[in-house]
Amino acid sequence: MAELRQERRKSFIMIKLKWKLTHHSMDRCAMLTQAGTGTLKPDYINREISSLSFQKRVFDEARDRTNPLLERVKFLAILGSNLDEFFMVRVGGLVTQNADSAEYFTDEMSPAEQLSEIHAIASRLLDDAQNYLQTALIPELHQAGIHILNLSELDDQQQSSLKGYFDEVVFPVLTPLAFDQGHPFPHISNLSINLAVNIKNQEGELRFARVKVPDSLPYLVPIKSPAGSEARIGPHPQVYFTWLSQVISANLGSLFPGLEVVEAHPFHVTRNAEMDIQAYEDLDLLETMEASVRKRRFGAVVRLMINPGMPAPIRDILVENLRVGPDYIYTLNGPLVLRYLMQLYKLDRPDLKYRPFAPVIIPQFRQEVALQSEAIFAAIRKENLLVHHPYESFTPVIDFLLAAAQDPNVLAIKQTLYRVGNNSQIVRALLQASRDYGKQVAVLVELKARFDEESNIGWAKMLEQEGVHVTYGLLGLKTHSKIALVIRKEDDHIRRYVHLATGNYNHITAQMYEDFGLFTCDDAIGADATDLFNYLTGYSTKADYCKLLVAPVNLRQRLEALIRQEMEHSQRGEPAHIIFKTNAIVDRPMIDLLYAASQAGVKIDLIVRGICSLRPGIPGLSDNIRVISLVGRFLEHSRIYYFLNNGQETIFMGSADLMPRNLNQRVEVLFPIEEPKMIHHIRHDVLQTYLDDRVKARIMEADGQYHYLRPAAGEPEFNAQEWFISHSLSSF
Repeated sequence: MAELRQERRKSFIMIKLKWKLTHHSMDRCAMLTQAGTGTLKPDYINREISSLSFQKRVFDEARDRTNPLLERVKFLAILGSNLDEFFMVRVGGLVTQNADSAEYFTDEMSPAEQLSEIHAIASRLLDDAQNYLQTALIPELHQAGIHILNLSELDDQQQSSLKGYFDEVVFPVLTPLAFDQGHPFPHISNLSINLAVNIKNQEGELRFARVKVPDSLPYLVPIKSPAGSEARIGPHPQVYFTWLSQVISANLGSLFPGLEVVEAHPFHVTRNAEMDIQAYEDLDLLETMEASVRKRRFGAVVRLMINPGMPAPIRDILVENLRVGPDYIYTLNGPLVLRYLMQLYKLDRPDLKYRPFAPVIIPQFRQEVALQSEAIFAAIRKENLLVHHPYESFTPVIDFLLAAAQDPNVLAIKQTLYRVGNNSQIVRALLQASRDYGKQVAVLVELKARFDEESNIGWAKMLEQEGVHVTYGLLGLKTHSKIALVIRKEDDHIRRYVHLATGNYNHITAQMYEDFGLFTCDDAIGADATDLFNYLTGYSTKADYCKLLVAPVNLRQRLEALIRQEMEHSQRGEPAHIIFKTNAIVDRPMIDLLYAASQAGVKIDLIVRGICSLRPGIPGLSDNIRVISLVGRFLEHSRIYYFLNNGQETIFMGSADLMPRNLNQRVEVLFPIEEPKMIHHIRHDVLQTYLDDRVKARIMEADGQYHYLRPAAGEPEFNAQEWFISHSLSSF
């Protein structure tokens, strides 16, 4: 056993070393091809700067008055949450790189330069967001009967009510922590709101204490209506809130009896949450991840947010003990944490939200079919089925797995799980298959899915306890592919049914994220799915697949070949067109190839929701490339790769963006769309619909700036997402 463990450890190290050498060589090659003198040409936009540009587009939705009021509040809360993650992960990663002066960088900006630029851009964005909240959203909410008041604006009755709330609910959960010679500086937890308190003792000496604002209580505290106010605006009752931090500040005397509370100032801390998981060196990834999740709480501080009224002595205490430099400090007026505004979105005010709609269920999976497992499998045998979420319901995916769990002819189920969330109906179907029906169930649970680690660890343990075969993925790689394989005995042979998707097996996010899923029993795809799971759970070294594109095996090479094929068509004078719909384009070899395709005359349309390091429209380099970004009601999440191919149109869909991590460091899957009717549907009813948007689409300029696409004179406005809502796509 010891020899086996040692051999496995050596194998893991060799896998990691081989990957690092290949990846480093690829990045160096990309740099040298762009740099004749050792410095990069300005052909790329820094990914962090591009990411902040995306956050500005999210903020634009908060300012778009065509969106209902509470939807605009929600976008501001999303901006706050997105920036939290950006600082925890992207800034955290730069801080780690900056600490290693020997690191070899391929970017045109050093980590220190990027951190400085991020501070300048993020400061402006946060200032603008705070100003808009105070000068626009809060007054508009007030007009709608939703009042957010400072403590000083409350009348005596409201003040008295809040004192009772503090004494009964808030006070028992508060823990003041002193800082002096006998008390070390307290640990400030990640994403926490805190009060820095100055206290004067009976001898007149100043002391420092920290009070954490409990995140177990609503940050917006509901309060009674002021005396004499109108009870309703139209059919809706008026509601009033104040800030929990202000409630605590006003009652700090209860925490420090016999002392004088001189002042209290809020501050907010964000810590580095980017984990360095040496999975190839650890034989128990589950234990490693559990330890890493615990360790994340103690990462270095990458952002300190304070109000301008904080005096220099208190600020100096925080700066010294949290060890933050000028590029990590953000001084803002107003509430420091925007994500808590999501609390307002839960209010029962349908008049201030998007008009609700019910996703359609494709006819092949409607109720009379879903009640019979045989009918579901018969529908898939008849034809491949494509589902477009959230416009079409996620229910068929759950019904498919429930049918597989209960059908006596199903022998086994295999599935990858990346982000399944809490109370997962998908996981419960897998548990039922193993526990209640004795199926062979094998599940790959990706423990390294960022910020879903704890949830996935819990599901992995539960699945194992019920007899499910659980693996945690390949060493050095994240498994990001979305695939479920059902093996069914039919007469005297075996048939494989496969579900492939662009999005996660999460029934909650499927209502908010735009994604596609394909049901098929194609023999070649079924064989590829079997080989893929052997690769994921065993020791398979299969280097080719019949129909699926799999990273890091053949996906990059096949996409590159398809791009070069379009270049050849163009050079022969034939029409050549590429349309990619992705979340991000960052990978430099891919960007270089798209530049080359543009120079060869290929028309290229890129629909990129988030980060785009490619610069479109540069004469002689990217004249034929257009980049648009669409941010709206739903999160655009599907990845679609379309090639005109001289009329023999080729389409792949799946989980992979054009980023080094997706092409080199993750197990990704792209699947083909092969039926002519379905190809026509994706090209003309889906991709063209996005390209025609003149409401939510922004076009990218060569300098990385975006501006809205607007209809030409005499043309109507066109909103792609609204079109999808109003047109059932369930005929395919």
